[in-house]
Amino acid sequence: MKIVIAPDSFKESLTAKQVSQAIKTGLQRVWPNAEFICIPVADGGEGTVQALVDATEGHCITTTVNGPLGHSVEAIYGVLGDGQTAVIEMAQASGLHLVPNEWRDPKRTSSYGTGQLVKHALDAGIRRFIIGLGGSATNDAGSGMLAALGVKFYDHNGHDIIPSGQALSELAQIDLSGLDPRLAQCDISIACDVDNPLCGDRGASAVFGPQKGASAEDVITLDQALYNFGLLTEHVTGHHVLSVKGSGAAGGMGAAWIAYTPAKLKSGIDIVLETVGLAEKLVDTDIVFTGEGRIDQQTIYGKTPIGVAKLAKAFNVPVIAVAGCTGENYQAVYLHGIDAVFPCTP
Repeated sequence: MKIVIAPDSFKESLTAKQVSQAIKTGLQRVWPNAEFICIPVADGGEGTVQALVDATEGHCITTTVNGPLGHSVEAIYGVLGDGQTAVIEMAQASGLHLVPNEWRDPKRTSSYGTGQLVKHALDAGIRRFIIGLGGSATNDAGSGMLAALGVKFYDHNGHDIIPSGQALSELAQIDLSGLDPRLAQCDISIACDVDNPLCGDRGASAVFGPQKGASAEDVITLDQALYNFGLLTEHVTGHHVLSVKGSGAAGGMGAAWIAYTPAKLKSGIDIVLETVGLAEKLVDTDIVFTGEGRIDQQTIYGKTPIGVAKLAKAFNVPVIAVAGCTGENYQAVYLHGIDAVFPCTP
């Protein structure tokens, strides 16, 4: 009997690798002679670095970068077992959790630290990147990241602008001459599971700004700033970003990757499952176990258990999901390839 175990982490409790091992331990009591293949996975959000490092026997690198408000923070990124691929979670350097509640203000925050992580990996010889955009504290359209990678920003008087959400209102000129040329040689996959455009009622500022500390007045200011950045970006790069789906991800960070690099925006779970080679491991598998901390109605929207189940169903393999707990309308997952759900707590 061949059993594949491919869960996400149980947030704030267990890593995906620890969940895999726990499920395996339980199943071995019943099927001691079965072949178990443990594949920690994630959906491109928090925990993706750890899951992919564990799944590929890679390693993590810690470095000091600028946090969202310019303070030094320790940030980690992963290098996969191939030694050629870096996995970077934007939240490590530019995450909302790095800003105390009383200081949260997307007019001031910057994604500069994320650019520093990318540069650190480039300096180490990395040319393939997987970037997770979730959990950002920023609304600067990735301009801070671009500044760390050599792009210059100027106001109408030719003075340097230090990028931030509000500073983009003063932006009049973008100079790409210093942009790190190594980026053009890279294969970059962006884990992005939102389709919000850069601006407007469904744009980065309106939808995500308030949870980062923006007031109603701030949202208007930030949206106008992103529109200004978007117009100038389209002019200097030739890439459309204002209305492109996903350009509003992570405070507009999606727009920066689309326009200034060869990056492609993809489903987070699809990137992860492709990277760990789950499809190849499903051949001749008898049953798949997956799971996450909480399975509920939201699970069907691009979360790990559904991604695993969809792939398993292509091989006609039954799928059982183990959860820390179940939530409202968790039964919705039964229409998306999962055959049974079991909470592991009473």
